[in-house]
Amino acid sequence: MLKLRISPFALFVAATFAAPYTALADTDETKPTSLPDDDMEVMVVTSDFRGAKLEDIPASITVIDQQQMEDEGAQHFEDILNSVANLNWSGGSSRPKYFQIRGVGEQEEYKGAPNSSVGYIIDDIDLSGLGMVSSLYDLQQVEVLRGPQGTQYGANALAGLIYLKSNDPTVESEHGAEVSVGSDDLRTFSGYSSGSVTDSGDLLYRVSLQQHNQNGYMNNQYLGRDDTNARDEFTGHGKLRWLATDDLQFDLSLLFANYNNGYDAWTLDNNGENTLTDTPGVDEQKTTGASLKTTYDGFDKFEITSLSSVAKTTHTLSYDGDWANPEYWSALTCDGEPCQYDYFWGKTGHRQTLTQEVRVNSSDNGRLFFDSTDWLVGVYAMDLTEDNDLYSEYNTYPDEVLQSDYDAQSYAVFGQLDPDLGNGFLLSLGLRLERRFSDYSDSNKETYSPNETLWGGHVSLSKALSNTQESYIRIARGYKAGGFNMSLPSSFSDKTQFDSETLYNYELGLKSSWLDGDVSSNFALFYMDRQNQQVSASQQDPDNPQRFILYTENANTSSNYGAELETHWYATDNLMLYSSFGWLETAYGDYVYQDKYGNNIDLSGRELAHAPKFNYSLGATYRTDSGWFANVTGSGKSAFYYSDSNESRSSAYQIYNARIGFEAQDWAVYLWGKNLLDEQYGTRGYYFGNEPDLDWSDKQYIRYGDPRQIGLTLKMMLL
Repeated sequence: MLKLRISPFALFVAATFAAPYTALADTDETKPTSLPDDDMEVMVVTSDFRGAKLEDIPASITVIDQQQMEDEGAQHFEDILNSVANLNWSGGSSRPKYFQIRGVGEQEEYKGAPNSSVGYIIDDIDLSGLGMVSSLYDLQQVEVLRGPQGTQYGANALAGLIYLKSNDPTVESEHGAEVSVGSDDLRTFSGYSSGSVTDSGDLLYRVSLQQHNQNGYMNNQYLGRDDTNARDEFTGHGKLRWLATDDLQFDLSLLFANYNNGYDAWTLDNNGENTLTDTPGVDEQKTTGASLKTTYDGFDKFEITSLSSVAKTTHTLSYDGDWANPEYWSALTCDGEPCQYDYFWGKTGHRQTLTQEVRVNSSDNGRLFFDSTDWLVGVYAMDLTEDNDLYSEYNTYPDEVLQSDYDAQSYAVFGQLDPDLGNGFLLSLGLRLERRFSDYSDSNKETYSPNETLWGGHVSLSKALSNTQESYIRIARGYKAGGFNMSLPSSFSDKTQFDSETLYNYELGLKSSWLDGDVSSNFALFYMDRQNQQVSASQQDPDNPQRFILYTENANTSSNYGAELETHWYATDNLMLYSSFGWLETAYGDYVYQDKYGNNIDLSGRELAHAPKFNYSLGATYRTDSGWFANVTGSGKSAFYYSDSNESRSSAYQIYNARIGFEAQDWAVYLWGKNLLDEQYGTRGYYFGNEPDLDWSDKQYIRYGDPRQIGLTLKMMLL
């Protein structure tokens, strides 16, 4: 196991040229004949304004395509997280909701107004802060943009953006199905259909559905059940493409996801497999969303794009806060008497997000300044409402019941100029101005109505060093809106509100191709300056130990720096290697907080939470001409702090997965294993008092990731 040093495995990853490769065959074929060579499909970043090629964008971006996801047998976004350099998540939920890019992001959200640092978008539907409903079935690609995306995405992309794009409709008919079974009573049924609605081919459709079930690895010994932490996840995507005229196109995307997951993941002794709760919690999310992209390119000088989206989500998180049952506690002694401890926590939120964006960008005939400069201008509007119902359904402590209403609107204008300076130099200038309003009220008669003006943008200069080497330098400014803390005791009156945060990102990059395109690499070196850093803090109430005071405040500054390297190597026509490596150094500036005993705790110079110094992955795919297939991957992270409010740390870990099978023309079968060495690794940790028989003394509690799982998948093309 890696412990505060780089193992030989990590060094091998850093030295190996390998990374995700592009689609190997048309989507109506199950079996790729061999790995691609000189005529590889170009990887296009769809979240970019213009849909540019990956190697042409002056920024650190990871694109994981459908072929890699299928080769690895990735079912959910959680399965590919470790393949992305300097991306992490905090596991206080059944599926990833809260992400950290380069050490910047949220760890949880128990109260208040959603205010995400990492954007999360599925087919132009904004689900920032909700993550969770991210099945990878029938997805074209996953894109992770690191660093502030202030020009294009504004306040919700301070640290970066995660963008999931499903497959588009096709003119030719395509239909397929997939079935997986495995340990932990895993059962996954998937299918898709695509083709033309009309004989003329001007109206196309695609539909994909997946139902995923498994027991969730935990055994509740008190209730005699093995499904209190189960996953019950349905995801459906639908798309319509209408080619109305030669110049006008409509793309409608629909999303429906219904995740009814259990949440029974914590134990008093950190055993990671057997719980004792009498009232297990849930982690549920039901999302209905739609986006409409309208593109008109009938003008000579420019084209117009409209993006409209709506998303409605009901999400519930609850858990048994005492992590045991009445019989367990009464068998222990508290102050000479049998212990009495029973606590349940729950929150239900109803969120609706409406967005509208209109942008106008130059065509080939519309460039400015002697035909040297592409341009783009746009406007954006967003309305987000969320009603939260805290504790009322279970009502363990009547004084903790809280109903709240939150409404936020953002209005923005943005623009970008991309001049070609000649001699291989390309300049990009972007600016976004955003006005944000919000209103909050709750059943405790607290009200807040902050509003502010924010701005961000970027300046980048790229230089083609040769036909195979592209370098760039980029400076980007990101921002995150300020906010407020509710339900604080009077002694915390100075922490009622917190200011907006600003992040400056300075980045150098080199994108290269070697050995006639058989080897490629993307390298980035960055430095991030965070000003008025927003820090989520918590304090256990010493008089009522089962209660916590949760708030956000501003630290002075912090700085992060590091690097990312992602490479791929087509070693032969049949063998492909790919890897990623992330190095991250983080440190607080001046920041001191008080613990529950009133002691000042100085975090100045300490690493940030959920920011491992190293993360890495290595994969290999081998296909024979006769149809045999094998994929092996390994990934790992160094140790990291679980929280900004204590010194609790994870252990470093490595995970190995494998998948072997046979691929025929219209069917394939795979045997696979995840976490083959059954590594026990922490994804979230708390350090507090939760055991009255120990006089509420602070103790380390850890939630672990998925253990070993073995399964079988059958894939079929249907005529």
